[in-house]
Amino acid sequence: MLVLTRAAYDAVLDHARADAPLEACGAFVGERVEREDGGVVRRVTAVRRVPNVADAPRVRYELDPETTLAVFDEAEATDREVVGFYHSHPSGPSHPSASDREHARWPDHVYVVASLAARPPTLDAWLWTGETFERQAVAVR
Repeated sequence: MLVLTRAAYDAVLDHARADAPLEACGAFVGERVEREDGGVVRRVTAVRRVPNVADAPRVRYELDPETTLAVFDEAEATDREVVGFYHSHPSGPSHPSASDREHARWPDHVYVVASLAARPPTLDAWLWTGETFERQAVAVR
């Protein structure tokens, strides 16, 4: 499960709208909490925008490596961690594309896809296992 504050949820959609028609992207900083049933809750405490450096940013995203590393450093320095990433699909659905699967790099992290094509816009979360994406519940609190 991914838990976002209302401010974090709004920050992702605001970024997606601001960068449209290009795909926006960024990282989630927060904490992982293990539940008694063995599941994991990823709580987002901060959203960090990361420049999209993809060669075709209208249809693909690539997190800027230097900025991404800075986000990991920030998380570590504040006793938090990077729990996931997000990007937008300005005119597509809120599930990972074939390109998203091909370029996923961080197993056990949540990947959120924000669809501006949906009315209202939607955010869906997917856990990257290293081989496939598994849908995750999203809560806004």
